[in-house]
Amino acid sequence: MPNLSNAETPRSRAPWWFTLAGQLLQSWVRIRRDPAEPATLLQAGVPVCYVIERDGFSDALILQRACREAGLPSPMQPLAGTRRRRSVFALARRDGWLFGRIRSRPPNEPLGQLVHSLEGFPERDIQIVPVSIYVGRAPNRDTGWFRVLFSENWVMVGRFRRLLALLLNGRDTVVHFSAPVSLRSVLDESGDIAPERFARKIARVLRTHFRRIRTAVVGPDLSHRRTVVDSVLNAEPVRAAIAASAAKEKISHAKAWRKAHKLVLEIAADYSHPVVRSVSFLLSNFWNKLYDGIAMHHFDKARAVAPGHEVVYVPCHRSHADYLLLSYQLHVSGVVVPHIAAGVNLNLPVIGPILRRGGAFFMRRSFKGNALYSVVFNEYLAQLIDRGVPMEYFIEGGRSRTGRLLAPRAGMLVMTVRAFLRAPRRPVLFQPVYIGYEKLMEGNSYIGELSGKPKEKESLLGFLRGLKVLRQRYGHVALNFGEPIELNPLLDATGADWRAASGDPDAKPEWLGTVVDQLAERIQVNINRAADVNPINLLALVLLATPKHAMAESDLLAQLELNKALLEELPYSDRVTLTPMNPAGIIAYGEQMGWIQRVKHPLGDVLTVSGEQAVLLSYFRNNVLHLTATAAWVACCFLNNRRMARATVVRLGTLIYPFIQGELFLPWDSDGFAAQLEATLDFFVRRGLLESRSEGRTIERGPGQEDSAFQLKVIARGLIQAFERYYITLAALAKHGPHTITGAELETACTLTAQRLGLLNELSAPEFFDKALFRGFIQKLREQRIVWTDEAGKLDYDGALEGMVRDARVILSRDVRHSILKITQGSGEKEPPAGGDAAEQVA
Repeated sequence: MPNLSNAETPRSRAPWWFTLAGQLLQSWVRIRRDPAEPATLLQAGVPVCYVIERDGFSDALILQRACREAGLPSPMQPLAGTRRRRSVFALARRDGWLFGRIRSRPPNEPLGQLVHSLEGFPERDIQIVPVSIYVGRAPNRDTGWFRVLFSENWVMVGRFRRLLALLLNGRDTVVHFSAPVSLRSVLDESGDIAPERFARKIARVLRTHFRRIRTAVVGPDLSHRRTVVDSVLNAEPVRAAIAASAAKEKISHAKAWRKAHKLVLEIAADYSHPVVRSVSFLLSNFWNKLYDGIAMHHFDKARAVAPGHEVVYVPCHRSHADYLLLSYQLHVSGVVVPHIAAGVNLNLPVIGPILRRGGAFFMRRSFKGNALYSVVFNEYLAQLIDRGVPMEYFIEGGRSRTGRLLAPRAGMLVMTVRAFLRAPRRPVLFQPVYIGYEKLMEGNSYIGELSGKPKEKESLLGFLRGLKVLRQRYGHVALNFGEPIELNPLLDATGADWRAASGDPDAKPEWLGTVVDQLAERIQVNINRAADVNPINLLALVLLATPKHAMAESDLLAQLELNKALLEELPYSDRVTLTPMNPAGIIAYGEQMGWIQRVKHPLGDVLTVSGEQAVLLSYFRNNVLHLTATAAWVACCFLNNRRMARATVVRLGTLIYPFIQGELFLPWDSDGFAAQLEATLDFFVRRGLLESRSEGRTIERGPGQEDSAFQLKVIARGLIQAFERYYITLAALAKHGPHTITGAELETACTLTAQRLGLLNELSAPEFFDKALFRGFIQKLREQRIVWTDEAGKLDYDGALEGMVRDARVILSRDVRHSILKITQGSGEKEPPAGGDAAEQVA
């Protein structure tokens, strides 16, 4: 390693008493460096000067040890080229030895000395390294409740309290080294500025830097909840809403004010560092009993871009455990716990106050008809953003009952964007997070709700009854951090002068809806681009694609290997993670988790899934269905056709793509999807599942009895039910005819048809008759101008609908089409002539 040390002289050694104190402290302090190898940040041969937040004896000891262990220059030696006896200085100091007031250190003292040392020596430079030291930040299983009282926070504590913090929490000490700043480069960029003024400017920059790092690690400097409540009530929009409420309801202003005050208290979080630390201590044991492991992927990328931004975490919503898992993992990883938007239904006795002190703020499901509540909630959200408080909310609106991402509900996004426009001081960063489970605590209740049972309301009694699920094990959990989305570039892309709307709390520019829709779409796409493929996902993809949810072990091993190869050779994105288990290990793990059962047989064992387990397993298939959508489309083309023109596969794929994209939040545009189709065809040809003929212009599969045809059929089953839903919608439209049915009536008719078809065919996929999926398809038909609403509110369409019906015949078998048409009582459509190859006709 290059020599990074400052000049060594006999007086560079630390005093004997300093060395002795360091040895005494060593048994109490365990240091974790961030990054682990800070020497890689420094430039060789340039003197190093460290800067810390506070002028504390213990901080100097910790810094000295951290530098020694990392192979960095000692902070206790003289700084080469200057008159400074030490290579470290602090921004703040305390007067007096035992007691005394804290005051900011005059910036012209150390910084001025450094600047003067460079005058007249243009070749000389000094690299300033900000170092943040946190005692008691990272909890572990051994952390006791009493220790949280002395954990790191925003208060600049005295020497006695710091000593207690070291004794109690010294083993959880984090030393964060930031990237060095070249003093020469900054001085050259500043021009002819006076040295004293330059020193003050650097000091301000350093204070801002330390505050930003502390905000990211410890959390924002939150004042008392009462201060936030007062700020909301004193805001001009809320005062106007109070006056309007008093006039409308004919009540006194004081009564209207008390009403608003009550609403703020209902909403506002009451964040408490001791409570967060205490709960994290309890959760560490809880997670170890519940899960076999919690993994985070791409978190370092997310943490690197977070400083300086208002971070809004937008995870998918699978389970009530999502709230706690993400907050806990962020906390133990050294990142502040976000304030979480929770439904007011979770504000239960005992549970609600704990959640509130953990950062939860509560919101009603609907703001309709309550103007005062709407204004108060919007102002509270604006206050959080203005104070730089990280937030978390689920744009799906509720937990997914099917395992798919739900269509986004943009209410919180609209409020966030408008709050930023009002005071665009800190750029907003949306951080998508994919959460993947191997077993769900709510699995049985989800299936019941999809089957028509009413959703059980949250209650304390229900919570206590639900504790029985804690006796099970739920495998592993993955939290994958997707590519973050910055709000400013989206606003800039509108072409409008969005900054003109700044400062106006009532501004609703015309382009706002477009920006929010684009933002919501990108969040969902980036969540899917960060999927984690676990063993249960792979087993579900394969076994649920067979009629009886059973497969010979040899076939299952081959299909699992094919699916893994597909995901590895044609990666969906660079943030998708895939289980390292081999096919045999995946099967063994599925048996261990109780998802699949082995049936012994002399001719070879069979792996099977029971009926109830198959329904539950469909949830985990749907988590990753988007990853195989391209391959499933190609395989679908060869379900009922031996050969197709390559161009036909691509052409029909691009026609159907907008509907698949809208349902699965796929990331490509039309040309990108066509390229994926080409790459997938090449993959299947390389694997021998398809054959290329006529110099690649025609693609052909083998006879139906061959293994290659069987493997293609299994892959195709992942998408075939989506095409069946599409055909149900088209058939129902054709049956009723134009100008006869509304969109809502069509949704109901399609749902009933799908339910009946599911009963007749014993489908194990409750989402097959999910009304939301039909609603999304009908909306896409509107967007593509295949159907539209007439003046009477009825649906109308033209010949393009018939073209879609023709294309559907390429994919769906005659039997499936006949079953759908029979249930819809016939649509008057004519089947293609017997013996004809539908694919060749379409081509």
